[in-house]
Amino acid sequence: MDTIDAIEFYWRPGCPFCMMLERSLGAANVPMSKRNIWDDPNAAAYVRSVADGNETVPTIRVGGWSAVNPSVVALVILAQ
Repeated sequence: MDTIDAIEFYWRPGCPFCMMLERSLGAANVPMSKRNIWDDPNAAAYVRSVADGNETVPTIRVGGWSAVNPSVVALVILAQ
């Protein structure tokens, strides 16, 4: 897999799952590019496209791979 600069982290304010994942990724030094789905209609549309029409967060995109509420372990491996 090619080296990535940052994972794309789709989130919304007040989401406890987003906060937990962000904290864990930060502790693992995984670079993130955050996209607030409430402020960015394109980000919300992307999340709906990979979450069966729902705005379920956290959603992560790494290259061509996306996941809704993925494990930290999987993301750390992908970010290496």
